Amino acid sequence: MGGPRGSGGGAGAPGRIRVVRPGDLSSGDLRIWRALRAASRAPENPFMEPEFTLAVGRVRSSARVAVVRGEEEGSAPVAFFPYQKGRLGQGRAIGFGVSDCQGLVAAPEPALDRVELLRACGVSSWEFDNLEAGQSLFVPDASAAYTSFVIDVGAGYEAYEATLRRRSPKFFKTTTAKERRLGRRAGEVRFVFDERDPAMLARLMEWKSAQYRRTGRRDRFAREWIGALVRQLAHTRAPGCSGVLSVLYAGDEPVAAHFGLRSRTMLACWFPAYDPEFATYSPGLVLHLRMAEAAAAAGIGTLDLGRGAAEYKDALKTGGIPVYEGAATRFGAGAALHWIGREPSRRAHGFVRSRPRLAEVARRGLRQAGRTRGGAGQ
Repeated sequence: MGGPRGSGGGAGAPGRIRVVRPGDLSSGDLRIWRALRAASRAPENPFMEPEFTLAVGRVRSSARVAVVRGEEEGSAPVAFFPYQKGRLGQGRAIGFGVSDCQGLVAAPEPALDRVELLRACGVSSWEFDNLEAGQSLFVPDASAAYTSFVIDVGAGYEAYEATLRRRSPKFFKTTTAKERRLGRRAGEVRFVFDERDPAMLARLMEWKSAQYRRTGRRDRFAREWIGALVRQLAHTRAPGCSGVLSVLYAGDEPVAAHFGLRSRTMLACWFPAYDPEFATYSPGLVLHLRMAEAAAAAGIGTLDLGRGAAEYKDALKTGGIPVYEGAATRFGAGAALHWIGREPSRRAHGFVRSRPRLAEVARRGLRQAGRTRGGAGQ
């Protein structure tokens, strides 16, 4: 895995490829996109559905989709490639920075030269940070592989709970005891899997922004387009991609919430947060257990917690699936600019993440920076 590589095999045929804005896709295009995705063997990840790309297109003028047709004249589309075109012709995955699953939508992947695809898209590179496993066109361009942790509730919540009791009895006993204590202090604990109150979505985003600042991380919701995207998706209702806001209440008080995307069989966990006032009761863990229970009851078999290490993921996970980070490039000045601008930082981050002690030192530094910034702002 690593640097720029040359053209691979397959038919280039740039004339087969037309590039459009997401909103210019026809109803027929969208129907074929969904059919191709359904016919693939990949998990039903909502980030790979057209609804996510359409939502990004409404908040990001740089959003594009390359529509790849069959080799015969007049053929129907055989693949869709959503991306964003940046400055100097550098491309990124659609919704880069917040999309948790990326790649080409096809079933199977057509004979396609990735260099010709990038040329038809008008980009010198295409950067990804959560490339889906099985994307044979782009996996060879990955510079790093990571695990996206999952909770498997396909056999029902009771089976998952039994697994937790067996594997982590202390964790499960402590978490459920905290839930009971929370109820005694603040009122009956109740859970709403699909909350439609926009004020609660705003509260979640406030909590998440505060968490980012408190832990020394960049506040994603300080970027207007991300908040706008979440609000768009909160109103999206499609079989393959629906916004789901889940809230844990104690009495009438919300104590933890999560916004994610669901398909028929997967809940992609995206933005969880809680009220720090109730931190001693681990409301985020309680929330995830209730989400797993409700998801199983709704016929969802997998909760995808996303890539990146976290204690709560270690406690809750049952397994993981690979995702990839890197960039596909075609030779030229644009590719060189990408390599110079991104690769040293990417490799440094990978070096730190692969060494737990060094990663913990980095996390402590981020938390201290967050406290310093918070103190300065008071």
